[in-house]
Amino acid sequence: MRILLYSFLRFLIKIALNVYYKRILVEGLENVPKNQPLILVANHQNALLDPLLIGTQLPIRPYFLTRAAVFLNPVITYFLNLIQMLPVYRVCDGFSTIPKNQKTFQKTEEVLRSNGSVLIFAEGNHSLVRNIRPLSKGFTRMAYGALAHSPEIQLSILPVGIQYSAHKKSAGLARITIGKGIPVNPDPTQALKLTREVEKALKSLVVDLPNENYPETLSKLLVNQVDVSSKQEVDHFLAGNPVQSKVKPVGTLGNKLMKIFHLPLYWIWLYGIAPKIEDEVFTGTWKFLIGAVLAPLYYLLIFLCCFHPAYGTWAISFLLMAWISLWTNENSQE
Repeated sequence: MRILLYSFLRFLIKIALNVYYKRILVEGLENVPKNQPLILVANHQNALLDPLLIGTQLPIRPYFLTRAAVFLNPVITYFLNLIQMLPVYRVCDGFSTIPKNQKTFQKTEEVLRSNGSVLIFAEGNHSLVRNIRPLSKGFTRMAYGALAHSPEIQLSILPVGIQYSAHKKSAGLARITIGKGIPVNPDPTQALKLTREVEKALKSLVVDLPNENYPETLSKLLVNQVDVSSKQEVDHFLAGNPVQSKVKPVGTLGNKLMKIFHLPLYWIWLYGIAPKIEDEVFTGTWKFLIGAVLAPLYYLLIFLCCFHPAYGTWAISFLLMAWISLWTNENSQE
């Protein structure tokens, strides 16, 4: 039953993501091995959207490591367990909680021993900044912990880069790039070398703008209509070359129509959710949740109104326009 529920939720989330984003690109699927234990190490730019995209767009079903703070509510905890999320306790959660990580690491070792996969965001935090931050040692601890108990497994690290044309907007582009697997040397003294290899691999997959003059560099890319989700395009331009394929400017009409025909949802976001967001990285996540949870109810209500004898014709017209505005909506880069 749990597997069926997980598969059903995965299917629904995948549909919702493909509606939320104008386009989802997945590159390097040929690098995903089959029937082999994997630790997926990804960069972290967009809160909950990162694991949802990776978990639904790849042909594997990894367990996810996420911060323990989101497991406080019993209902949310049940849902997170259902989609294979495991808590990671940090110092900011209190020193007394750190020993609880042992249970999580034991679970990941069980998963890897059974040729499963685990996804970890090794930067240890999230940020809208388009570069790779220093990696923590969590994934090496996980890898060598599994090898200590099961030295016969052929464990690999799979680097996964994830980028967005606009982190905080819907109707944009999400790009997932999968690198080649990195076999784990069974010698635990090679942990630091492994960390550096994985960090180098991630930097080769995603746009990695230097912190020095970062705002100016990003602004230059946007003004020149460079695809900021493409490492190849960005590196080519920053090397002094002309833009290979400019991103077409986006008009505002489609976005305005989408807001008009989804006004109740837009109001919920504008007045109910947006003012309460303390961490801007969660902006996209909340917009997606509103669309995934409330939009179906909104459309169902309009659909039921279509059968009302007095204003059914108006409801049908409104429903069609809402669908059209949704599919024609597109947002610019940021």
